Amino acid sequence: MSTKMSTIILIKNFMRGVFMKIRKQEYGNCNMVGKNIERIRKEKGIKQKDFISKLQLMGCDINPTSYSKLEGQIRIATDKEIFAAAKILNVSIDLLFE
Repeated sequence: MSTKMSTIILIKNFMRGVFMKIRKQEYGNCNMVGKNIERIRKEKGIKQKDFISKLQLMGCDINPTSYSKLEGQIRIATDKEIFAAAKILNVSIDLLFE
């Protein structure tokens, strides 16, 4: 994501009273979708804890540490998690793999 795009997203979220932290660590290479899930989640102004709750309601057995590792591409994402994330974000599964 470009610096300009990141700045625009931060400003939009700040104006809505939603401040999202900037990632501190580099992304891993254990999955292809984590970075996009994080980006789209933040663009939609969804807090990580709220997203985790929605995943859990959809039957994903996931905790904050495990989810953080998924977004950071440090662990493999299951098919069930990818399906649920796409549903929650209201995007196609294909978009998560771009």
